Amino acid sequence: MQASRLAPGFKTSPWWWEAAEPPRRDATLPDRAAVLVVGGGYAGLSAALTLRRLGRAVTVLDAERIGWGASSRNGGMVSGGLKVARTGLEQAHGAVQARAIVDAAAASFPFIEETIAREGIDCDYVRGGRYLAAWSPGHYQAMAARCDYLAEVTGLPARMLPKARQREALGSDHYHGGMLADATGSLHPGKYARGLAAAAEAAGARLVDGVRVQGIRAEGSGFRVQTDKGEIRADSVLVTTNGYSHDRRGTALPWLARRLVPLNSYIIATEELGEGKIEELFPGRRMISDSKRVLNYFRPSPDGKRILWGGRASFRAATAEDTAPALHGYLTACFPELRDVQITHAWTGYVAFTFDHLPHIGVQDGIHFAAGCQGSGVAMATWLGHNLALKAAGAANRPFALDGLAFPTRPFYAGNPNWFLPLIGGWYRLRDRIDRLAA
Repeated sequence: MQASRLAPGFKTSPWWWEAAEPPRRDATLPDRAAVLVVGGGYAGLSAALTLRRLGRAVTVLDAERIGWGASSRNGGMVSGGLKVARTGLEQAHGAVQARAIVDAAAASFPFIEETIAREGIDCDYVRGGRYLAAWSPGHYQAMAARCDYLAEVTGLPARMLPKARQREALGSDHYHGGMLADATGSLHPGKYARGLAAAAEAAGARLVDGVRVQGIRAEGSGFRVQTDKGEIRADSVLVTTNGYSHDRRGTALPWLARRLVPLNSYIIATEELGEGKIEELFPGRRMISDSKRVLNYFRPSPDGKRILWGGRASFRAATAEDTAPALHGYLTACFPELRDVQITHAWTGYVAFTFDHLPHIGVQDGIHFAAGCQGSGVAMATWLGHNLALKAAGAANRPFALDGLAFPTRPFYAGNPNWFLPLIGGWYRLRDRIDRLAA
């Protein structure tokens, strides 16, 4: 990337960490845990909080720092399960089950709002809505066909905005109109991760940093858990590692890793542009994502001074600095007037997709798990962790439609997708190009 595009003091750490870098905690491994949660992101912390509210003793382990992974690296967009309410669900599950799945996913949005309010988490949360920008006229028509359905399942308005009126939502002519969906908010993900961890600790959960779980096996009525710091025995185990489930240094639950496709998502932060410019580019300060298969997502920072731009800049192993030029190019394609803007931060983190494009909770060999947020995990991971805790404690008072679904994998897949992701990514980029040219 040209040096002129990198601001003085450029960093390859999340901009979010300027205000809320995950703190370091005690890394002492206890000998025993009543309930052991493996993975200290949103799902694991939410599960721990719920279990403590139910009176269960809980220990949470993370291989890095609590909240170090995607929970403090994401774009901070809070959606109401919009990705789950997709076409094809009825064909796969039948009309009744499909609707139950959609309703279960949509419930993640009010749940995270309730959690933030109940626990008093200061994380710059705003229910500001999202603009889903159409990459082509065909994409716009597909959105229009789903618009009323999304409004009905989320219980909040959704409406179409034609290209002629696009600047009411986005200060750019780059897209072909789009959908305004009210069932979306925004927050500071680093502050939310820190606040959720503080709530779990205040409730009595023990949070332990720097312990990598390398294997779990049943022993008597409980489990013996092998880590890089020694062994710990637990009466029950919950695994909430999501995009970080597969690791050559040790994988807690290989069965789960074989069902998840970890994918790097990359983000850059611009230098400060001023609140006036942000208001011009982001009327109403909504969250923005586009309809490309290789999508972009972008937003104003919570303080309204800079732009955060994320996307699938590479399907190969690449550093955040390597991919910053591509993201800068996507940014300036949308906002040509920002061609000389400098980048202060670039970073990356893993999200996890599933082969059926659905989130899952369940039990395998007695081990509880939650995973597969499809890149929209702020609300969903919090919601999955809560429901997993209810399940593990035997406290659920109603069925949860994302529990116990068939969880597919692929033959010979062990959890590392690097050999096929470039092929799929190239095909998706080609299809996006064709859709655009057809417009």
